[in-house]
Amino acid sequence: MAMNNQPRTEFNQALKAIASERGLDASVIIDAIKQAIIAAFRRDAKENGIEYSEETVFDAEINSLDGGAKILIDGKDVTPPGFGRIAAQTAKQVIHQKIREAEMGVIMDEFTGKVGMLVSGIVLRFDGANVRVDMGRTEGVMPAEERVPSERLSQGQRLTFLLKDIRETIKGREIILSRADAQFVVKLFAREVPEIGANSVDIKLISREAGVRTKIAVHSAQSGVDPVGSCVGQKGVRVQAVTNELGGERVDVIPYNEDPTELIKLALAPADNLKVKVSKKTLEATVIAPEDQLSLAIGKDGQNVRLASKLTGYKIEILGAPAEVTEDTPQS
Repeated sequence: MAMNNQPRTEFNQALKAIASERGLDASVIIDAIKQAIIAAFRRDAKENGIEYSEETVFDAEINSLDGGAKILIDGKDVTPPGFGRIAAQTAKQVIHQKIREAEMGVIMDEFTGKVGMLVSGIVLRFDGANVRVDMGRTEGVMPAEERVPSERLSQGQRLTFLLKDIRETIKGREIILSRADAQFVVKLFAREVPEIGANSVDIKLISREAGVRTKIAVHSAQSGVDPVGSCVGQKGVRVQAVTNELGGERVDVIPYNEDPTELIKLALAPADNLKVKVSKKTLEATVIAPEDQLSLAIGKDGQNVRLASKLTGYKIEILGAPAEVTEDTPQS
């Protein structure tokens, strides 16, 4: 409906005001009004014992001057006397519903373009283990599995989230947020490290145990760029900013290496002087660690070797050996 060509009547002005205020197309509101009027007519007819078949084609006409409505069946005006008064309340309710749905559609379309990006929100309330988050024009949900287990949240707390997905539910589309996903850490580094945004540094691999520790392997194809130094920052300021956002979660930054033997050594840091033998066929690796490096290589409760295994894609077995064993054996 081309509103610009219509007379400046009270109805037109009200319609344009609603469209402008809600950020909607005026035609969306007109369609909502027509659907509401048809729905009200069918209900009124049913209450008076008149049933229409599903094949019946209804249409509604809206007078652009005063907002008056007519119901048409096969082009014939069948509007009953007093219909406007009888159906007004029903039409009003459906109009509000359609406008809310249209608004939500606009909002969801906006957030669809932000999937995989960082967003800010305020903890609104808790639905069991799920967290409802106020995102301004709408709400998001952080399911229990997307929460950091050790993180204590409070109502009114402002946080950064990864907008992980928009899922279809029985209640409509729902924004899924996460702070436990490994990509959350990747996006935090992208925010803190300009070299990542400039594509001169790339996070090649990541493994994470949310709330405890993360390992990332970084690479740069650009000459003169130190990928680890770029991510750590001067005096550790960049990696510390990420750690602070993660609530103190430790982040290990290592250089990426295409050689699995070297990559496994790097992934097992801070352990040093390791002897590594890998099988590329079975994706298994045996690591011989000096006695004084064994506990470092394994980590508390096996955490270091577990994260290294996730990072490299190899099943890693660590064995102890005398401290003087330092040489590599050939790959199988």
